[in-house]
Amino acid sequence: MRTLCSSTLIGEFFVIGFAGLVAMKDPDLSMSTVWTVSGIAMFLCVLLCGLVTRPGGVALGWALQIALIASGFIVPTMFFLGAIFAALWWASVHYGRKVDEAKARFAAQAASSTPDAA
Repeated sequence: MRTLCSSTLIGEFFVIGFAGLVAMKDPDLSMSTVWTVSGIAMFLCVLLCGLVTRPGGVALGWALQIALIASGFIVPTMFFLGAIFAALWWASVHYGRKVDEAKARFAAQAASSTPDAA
């Protein structure tokens, strides 16, 4: 699960950075506000790469997905991109857990079929 979720988060890191560049063009937003918010979100993406397998990591990832969709109120394209990344996040969590379960099952089978060398 970690690999799939981390890949999604790193993709979001870049999308958030590009969205920050687009948001800079808005005359109602100061550059410091745009980059403070974008920088925090980008930092959270990288931080969550390491926290995704810990308790609450997936929930924090969902919170980030909601924030990414909500950023569409500033940069309208983010409604679409946020929804795409939320779907990718769901797939990463769902299929990542299946892969982890399969790996554990194969490891258990390999351990039980290997004769003990005493």
